[in-house]
Amino acid sequence: MLIKSLVIKKDYLTTVNEHATLEEALKILESSGYRCVPILDDSGKIFRGNIYKMHIYRHKSQGGDMSLPVTYLLKNATKTIKINAPFFQVFFTIKDLPYISVLDTDGSFYGILTHARLLDMLSSAWNVKTGAYVLTVLSTNDSGNLAKMCKIIAKFVNLAGAMTLDAPTGQYNGKYVRRTLFTLPQGTSETQMKAICKKLKSKDFPVVAVEDLAAGMNIMSEEKPGVFLNEEINKH
Repeated sequence: MLIKSLVIKKDYLTTVNEHATLEEALKILESSGYRCVPILDDSGKIFRGNIYKMHIYRHKSQGGDMSLPVTYLLKNATKTIKINAPFFQVFFTIKDLPYISVLDTDGSFYGILTHARLLDMLSSAWNVKTGAYVLTVLSTNDSGNLAKMCKIIAKFVNLAGAMTLDAPTGQYNGKYVRRTLFTLPQGTSETQMKAICKKLKSKDFPVVAVEDLAAGMNIMSEEKPGVFLNEEINKH
């Protein structure tokens, strides 16, 4: 299971017991350095919610009673996913949370999936550490387009990674509805990259952005699709 492999298990987490006071919870948060931690019941199996350092600080600054139970300020009680949940559900649930709490198949607290772990996974899937260029390529919704684009690229280099996204609504005259990000492997020359772009365009798969991973910069942007930055500079 993909989610299970990314989860930090509860045995390695800092947590707060549901019977702790706000003062006790604040000490735990300050000593741990975390901005929020999970609240668990006495058994350590039931997730009650999260407690945030900022909410306790606000409560304290307003003269609030620090002897109240930590559950007085708990948040995100329903922000959980099951360990066998489909991966796309993570994105709909985690949003602006620092992490999402993960429950096992019995509904017991298993651990957390952090934003950092999620981004590391996406970075790995994208192969940014071993790639040379990332091409953003547009396509219609026709069946077989992904295979066609991969076949074109494979004539020049081995594909290092790919990620498909929806194209922004209303852009590109509504013709292109998909953006696919292709990572070309290290060792891909600029000449090869431009030849790939030219071939994709000739097959009605326009390249609208190119990122040079080694340089850490865009050499073609979606603001000026199809135009390489160095070519634009040379014109002036």
